[in-house]
Amino acid sequence: MGIERVIRPWAATADPYDLDSLVMEARDRLINLAIFGAAVVVWVLVALVVTTRDPVADPVAGFVGSALIGLAVGLTATPIAWLLVFGRHRRIAYRGDWLRAGRRGAWIGLVVAIFIVLRLQGALELPIALFILALAIVAEATLSAER
Repeated sequence: MGIERVIRPWAATADPYDLDSLVMEARDRLINLAIFGAAVVVWVLVALVVTTRDPVADPVAGFVGSALIGLAVGLTATPIAWLLVFGRHRRIAYRGDWLRAGRRGAWIGLVVAIFIVLRLQGALELPIALFILALAIVAEATLSAER
């Protein structure tokens, strides 16, 4: 029995190149990596749009940029939301956790995109922003209520 088996029995495997462990299922790890990979691709598209298009000269560029930024933020937030719940549940993935994390990522991306569009239109004010945040929080709390 090696010392790594005594110190971290959940991470010690027979093959040193094996990524599977008892902490997280391979399926969940692959989903996390796939969503993070998609987020990286969208962030590259955001960088391309932000550096090559001017929203003042081309109004459509602002909407395209806000949609891409919202999508990128939502894709980045989805695995983070799942990992937070996974850690809070003592590293147990329950049924519906991915659906809930995807919904939360979608809410975050939608709110970010709405804020950017409102800012481009010059209509973003603190009461409007707080109202939109309150709507998203109440909607998510309603949908996530334990039955």
